[in-house]
Amino acid sequence: MKQLFYWQAINEALEEEMKRDPNVFVMGEDVAIYGGAYGVTRGLMEKFGEERVRDTAISEAAIAGAGLGAAVTGMRPVIEIMYIDFISIALDQIYNQMAKIRYMFGGKTKVPIVVRTQGGPGRTLGAHHSQSLESWLVHVPGLKVVMPATPYDAKGLLKSAIREDNPVIFIEHKMLYGTKGEIPEEEYTLPIGKASIKREGSDVTIIAYSMALLKALKAAEQLQKGGINCEVIDPLTLLPLDIATIMESVKKTHKVVIVHEACKTGGTGAEIGMQIIENGFDYLDAPIKRVCGADVPMPKAPNLEKLAVPQVEDIIKVTKELCE
Repeated sequence: MKQLFYWQAINEALEEEMKRDPNVFVMGEDVAIYGGAYGVTRGLMEKFGEERVRDTAISEAAIAGAGLGAAVTGMRPVIEIMYIDFISIALDQIYNQMAKIRYMFGGKTKVPIVVRTQGGPGRTLGAHHSQSLESWLVHVPGLKVVMPATPYDAKGLLKSAIREDNPVIFIEHKMLYGTKGEIPEEEYTLPIGKASIKREGSDVTIIAYSMALLKALKAAEQLQKGGINCEVIDPLTLLPLDIATIMESVKKTHKVVIVHEACKTGGTGAEIGMQIIENGFDYLDAPIKRVCGADVPMPKAPNLEKLAVPQVEDIIKVTKELCE
């Protein structure tokens, strides 16, 4: 095993897949000469040239449209939308074209495209650069939506996403790039659509993904000191959701807390909670609780941003109340 930063794990996945398949290429704003807004693509242009690592104009619609055209004609593009906040400019290409073309053509064409983007708060970048909009994309049939929290998961899932014949939205939290984790020396991939049990427990199931997962794990450590044994599950893939793994945990603990940084109203926590109810209401000994972002535009001030986003102490408070 080796220790890599989150950004290095993604960079390594891109490099390995570009070496493996000459049809894989990277395209987006500042991904070539500059190496990406967060350094994720640094060094790739020097290794693969300007044909396969392409800087684009500041036009999300153009990036998505060009990537889609390349995908349906035999390439495997990995496009970057710098900040999920601006994915809305490319949404027609994503939800009306990428997500539907294979279905509307009766499976006669494939759409092997990965849309990498960065989301989430934490850097006090204000309302235009700090949003968590994954629920928009989870609502679209034909897409796959992945949000890994660890370097290990990020590398394995990105490699699988690049090999996937359907469009994958790959959302990276900007506060995770500087986190470190163990990565195998040998090549590996991880299956899209499979959740991961990050911590085993018996008293309550905490479901969390992306940056919220790290907070949930810290909360679980502190709750353990008070006698509450938490099982922590990372869905990894929000669409399709691995409800089977989640339900196995619910059958064991009978209590559920769902944590995410996105706004509470219409968030993915509501969908996860509803699927739990549909698949096993009788296993629940208490109402499902959500610890989510506030329904407000993300503040710029550091103290207000912190208040708008779930913190470790919030998860601890809600979990204790549920278990009392």
